[in-house]
Amino acid sequence: MNEFWNQIVFDNPLKKYLFVLIAIVLGILLRRIISRYIAGLLFRAAAALDIGIDKNSFVKLLLDPLEIFLIAFIAIVGMDKLRFPSALEFEIFEVSFKSIVHGLAKTILIVVFIWLLLRTIDFISLLLKEKARLSGGIKDHQLVVFFRDFLKVVVAIIGVLMVLGMAFGFEVSKLWTGLGIAGAALALSTKESIENLIASFIIFFDKPFMAGDVVKVNLISGTVEKIGLRSTRIRTDLKTYVTVPNKQMVDSIVDNLTLRTYRKAEIRLQIDSSTPAEAIHSFIEDSRKLLTDKSFISDATVFFMDISGTSFQINIDYFTTPIPLVEFNEIRQKLNLEILNLMENRKILIAGSGMTVKLEKMKE
Repeated sequence: MNEFWNQIVFDNPLKKYLFVLIAIVLGILLRRIISRYIAGLLFRAAAALDIGIDKNSFVKLLLDPLEIFLIAFIAIVGMDKLRFPSALEFEIFEVSFKSIVHGLAKTILIVVFIWLLLRTIDFISLLLKEKARLSGGIKDHQLVVFFRDFLKVVVAIIGVLMVLGMAFGFEVSKLWTGLGIAGAALALSTKESIENLIASFIIFFDKPFMAGDVVKVNLISGTVEKIGLRSTRIRTDLKTYVTVPNKQMVDSIVDNLTLRTYRKAEIRLQIDSSTPAEAIHSFIEDSRKLLTDKSFISDATVFFMDISGTSFQINIDYFTTPIPLVEFNEIRQKLNLEILNLMENRKILIAGSGMTVKLEKMKE
């Protein structure tokens, strides 16, 4: 029996193949148990922070990359114990087949490891987002999403360099030197991307707006849904999805409507020039009283502003707290109707063929 297992096949005894096969089979059979155990340890560490993450969703996040990494690691380490067969020592385009196999094995291991790191970053961001959600920290949530994407890009670049250096034998230092020689051309070709990346950091540290804010920039008005590495996504009032480069968000004048302290409404009345002065004076006093009696109005002004050949102009301005737009429009509608009733009671007519009341639309 010993003679059978000591037989040499492709420069290795059969018993070595058996050991490697047993290790791989055990790894395949135990991969889920080991992966769940490691994921469970991480989950218990996360649960100690009292964040309240769902265990099943958390385990699914890390389970697949953990299983594949374990299988790849056990298989590659096991096969590395075997002697490379001399029958397979040939060259392809002046590159030995042995080097190609080793490079592919290292590439697989590095790629799976980078995948595991990316999922770990997702896990950490999940923890921080849950913590930000529980504490109500919108700014923290925004930073988590941004730095999650940024770290993923950095890890992916490191992974590519590891594959080039460790798997295919490229000297990374020479690669950086080559990039330095071509740096000017590369900088010119990626100028806008670099500017947008720098602008994204400016947005996060200067905080002119955050995800969830209603902003107006370059004739675009809407809610900021995401701030990325290159651009900011805005859901407009028309429910379209606009992508604005971060450089424009930094260089342009951004009106953050969420941070306003009041909402303003304006009414411009063109009164018929035949209206008696007494009627106008009574209407102005009644309008002022109407507005000042409303508890939801913070400030109000009513003035006889101008006299022209065909009309008299009365300006009515009032402010409310930064209430939702729907509620604000309901208040405007109610006050407009009450002002019309005052005009009817005083028999005040609008100049021309119809009313030319100008109400400024307050957009979010």
